[in-house]
Amino acid sequence: MTLRKANNLACPLDGLTLSVDEKQCVCPEGHTFDIAKQGYLHLLPVQNKRSRNPGDSAEMVAARSAFLNSGGFAPIADKLNELTRASLTTSRTETCVLDAGCGEGYYLAHLLASLQESPFQKNLALIGMDISKPAILAASKRSKHITWLIASNKQPPLLPGTVDVILCVFGYPLFDRFKPLLAPCGRIILVDAGPEHLIELRNIVYPTVQKSGPPTLAAAESAGLFLTQESTLTYTHRMSSNAQIMNLLAMTPHYHRASREGLDAASKLKNIEVTIDVTFRTLEPVQRQENVDRDAITPGLTKST
Repeated sequence: MTLRKANNLACPLDGLTLSVDEKQCVCPEGHTFDIAKQGYLHLLPVQNKRSRNPGDSAEMVAARSAFLNSGGFAPIADKLNELTRASLTTSRTETCVLDAGCGEGYYLAHLLASLQESPFQKNLALIGMDISKPAILAASKRSKHITWLIASNKQPPLLPGTVDVILCVFGYPLFDRFKPLLAPCGRIILVDAGPEHLIELRNIVYPTVQKSGPPTLAAAESAGLFLTQESTLTYTHRMSSNAQIMNLLAMTPHYHRASREGLDAASKLKNIEVTIDVTFRTLEPVQRQENVDRDAITPGLTKST
């Protein structure tokens, strides 16, 4: 495997190709973007920000880093690696993986390590993109071989038709923005919480718990994407310190949705065993199956546990 820097970056202002050197990126219209000393690129124009500091805070990023580094979600990363490697067996000699909403870079760094240990014989670019500056700052410390971008899923600064796999792990996919990025044979891999995910912790922080599956794919279908593979991963994970428990809680939406009484109860926990329940779904463009009737596709859906 030959790792390469991304050569498919687009200007967030006009969509033209960015030329990259060691210190900056420039588009044909003269828009210039400096490469930070930490190695990341800031490609989120001020006018596209909804707030001064969008995305996860530094505290949330630190909590997520601490929990993920402890290995609690390592089986999720391993399964994601397996699906991604299988999706990169295309005829293209140069391939690109985008983690859209990469957070502090755990899953993409895990993928890089996995590919380096396998006989993967392609030129590969890995791109991690997140709207949070603290997240990308943390991610840039994980690997200098990955292209890290401060950018938004609403306006991904990448050239159309250049990404082989888009990962969206516990994120907010925008399918109408993702689909144009896909290269021929490109795929989107989603990782979402299942109905039993962290159920033990949720029972503590909420007065009542509603179990629901992963988000529907109605928006994906509207964008011309269809489900080709679905699998689940379920296991238990024991935490033996309150710090670890609170780090896990702080990296989820439950921390902000829980009642004050629920958070107080969680803050007193010394240990807990939680269920990890996640769903992996692979999406592909409809035109890949343009000669196949949609009703005929459903019975052949690959589904495993």
